[in-house]
Amino acid sequence: MQFRHIGDTKVSAIGLGGMPMSIEGRPDEARSVATIHAALDAGITLIDTADAYHLTADDVGHNESLISAAIASYGADTSHVVVATKGGHLRPGDGSWTLNGSPSYLVQACEASLKRLNVEAIDLYQFHRPDPSVPYADSIGTIRDLLDAGKIRMAGISNADVDQIRLANDILGGRLVSVQNQYSPAFRSSEPELRLCHELGIAFLPWSPLGGISRASALGSAHSAFGDVARTLGTSPQQVTLAWMLATSPCVIPIPGSSRPDTIRDSAAAAELQLTREQIAMLDAT
Repeated sequence: MQFRHIGDTKVSAIGLGGMPMSIEGRPDEARSVATIHAALDAGITLIDTADAYHLTADDVGHNESLISAAIASYGADTSHVVVATKGGHLRPGDGSWTLNGSPSYLVQACEASLKRLNVEAIDLYQFHRPDPSVPYADSIGTIRDLLDAGKIRMAGISNADVDQIRLANDILGGRLVSVQNQYSPAFRSSEPELRLCHELGIAFLPWSPLGGISRASALGSAHSAFGDVARTLGTSPQQVTLAWMLATSPCVIPIPGSSRPDTIRDSAAAAELQLTREQIAMLDAT
């Protein structure tokens, strides 16, 4: 496994996104735990979650609790594993998503995540999504206060634009370590944010890097350059996609979601896949 950095912390170049294990269509707990253990076996040391990854109103934090329990049951040293969670995005339980970026709520959400993760300080806490009803500076100011209070070790933001990245980094006194935005072959509108993260030395964590559950299989279609390269190399188009992302910048750390041991093993292997300059150029052009 290759490694990259979030702040001054070394993490695996590929992370595990926990969302599919807790929302609609989630598997039984045994398979989810096996998936997390398979990720750890493969050398993955970054696991991404959020308090909003759950189904019903009385199920809040399901994914955080699941990941915490799976790590505790792993049976080997996990002190190097970084768990990133998020607050500020909510699911009332009816399938919808809502927002709450108020300072009082973010403090409450962080405290609840600390208990579910069973830690004294959260490794990486990210403001999940801007709330139009709350000044962005107020939300980020709360993240700064949590960092200063030692409730979180590192601070990040998610679903942010270029101006919000610059503002957050300023409010945090240059301590913004990560930006988690949607980015995939089919969704490249976050390229300006990726370039800024590269410039500032901030980790860029693409969510849904394979395009999401409904689009991941399309990467191998007959008309896909990612499928063509995969067939040439004798590997999966998903692995090619992640390797292409890693080649984009040393700040990029994809976090593909998974709920099966075999898929996260395949994703983890992308860290060792070497693409030629010609292949990267072809994929860039698609």
